[in-house]
Amino acid sequence: MKKNRRMTLANNNIVVEYTNERIIPAGGLAVVGAILGKSDFTKRLNRMDVTENRSQHQIKNGDIILTYIGMLCMGKPYFEAVHEMDDDKAFYQAALGITRSIPSEETLRQCMDDIGDSLRSLILDENIRMLLANKIQPGVLSNGFIPVDIDVTPMDNSKSGKEGVSRTYKGYDGYAPMMAYIGTEGYAINFELREGKQHCQNGTVAFLQETIKLCKKLTDKPLLIRLDSGNDSIDNVAVLIQEGCYFIIKRNLRRESKEEWFNMAKQHCQNVTTPREGKTIYIGSDWKTVTSKQFKQEFTLRAGYEITERTINKYGQFMFPTDIEVETWWTNLGETDREIIRLYHAHGECEQYHSEIKTDMDIERLPFGKFDTNALVLELSIIAYNILRMIGQGTIGGRAPRQKRDVKRRRMRTVISNLIMMASHITTHARQLIMGLGKSNIWRHIFADYCANNILATA
Repeated sequence: MKKNRRMTLANNNIVVEYTNERIIPAGGLAVVGAILGKSDFTKRLNRMDVTENRSQHQIKNGDIILTYIGMLCMGKPYFEAVHEMDDDKAFYQAALGITRSIPSEETLRQCMDDIGDSLRSLILDENIRMLLANKIQPGVLSNGFIPVDIDVTPMDNSKSGKEGVSRTYKGYDGYAPMMAYIGTEGYAINFELREGKQHCQNGTVAFLQETIKLCKKLTDKPLLIRLDSGNDSIDNVAVLIQEGCYFIIKRNLRRESKEEWFNMAKQHCQNVTTPREGKTIYIGSDWKTVTSKQFKQEFTLRAGYEITERTINKYGQFMFPTDIEVETWWTNLGETDREIIRLYHAHGECEQYHSEIKTDMDIERLPFGKFDTNALVLELSIIAYNILRMIGQGTIGGRAPRQKRDVKRRRMRTVISNLIMMASHITTHARQLIMGLGKSNIWRHIFADYCANNILATA
């Protein structure tokens, strides 16, 4: 393609031509680099020699990791995307705080393979340091507890020969990582890549212990751990009680009889409602004594329940036999039964966080063939996700484009498309790079306000 190519579009009113102006499509990466620069993450990375056999030791871990975090923040995790930085490496190097140079595609791929999962503890620790450095405190519930939502989300990597890909419970081949989020905003606190065939409870005790330790570094407020029925294990309960955490865990009835629960509720339940003809709901609590096999401890736990009896379905059809639906939860909260149910239902919001990571950040189909390298990608996505979340939350309440409703949390897609992929005109003056934000960009005021309030104010 000729450098001076010029063309007129079909409507004859718009002419397309090349220019020598420095217009960067991802000007928001300057904010990403500023957030990362508040800690000594790069120095700590460079001090760790995790690749003894590397032939070129001048290629620093920090350059590799910072480049890839920038790619994740653009929603482009595939290593080919590093070529998008080729035409103005000086800007991206300055924006992300890279000391030597932007790595090539081949160097990025090889070094990521070399590093593998060796930086897990450093990355998890750096995530906490980054949140604290930016004065992030997780949002609390109305009862004063900080929610910690833990869940498994399958990632579809079918028709690939990647290491660790196997059949998930969703019926396709892929991975089944465990993910933990903290606060009402949903900040990422811990991710762990797992093979698709791995049962969600396998390894969860250690994951819980690690996650609680990380949460306590971030906040000293009481934690409310919420888990699905796949993690209905008394070993988990033992860990949570030992750590002084509150919890709501959906119970798996397994071989328990629904009829026995229903008969118990009819006999003892005092909270009975009939929302419509043919439908009766029983809400209450029972107490059960259970034993942890791993920790050899016995507990007496509250088991909240919501039992629904349907003799007529919603279409007016009589049902025979009667349909009985039983849902139960382990908890050590002192809240009312209805409040326990409401708090657990709010746990479903973490599905939105999963969706943002898998679709908005395009991380579902992990890019590498090696399991440990994909584990590194998932761990780095914790930092990238939280940077995007911080930017999104920091822009709420200011000058914003017109919206139909109040916004409590910006989607990753909105942050990436409007604030990270923000076209900027770059000029150089007095050894400084100057980013010019176009007057036609309606998000320019939000971007500038965030920089003034959250980058300069805390620098």
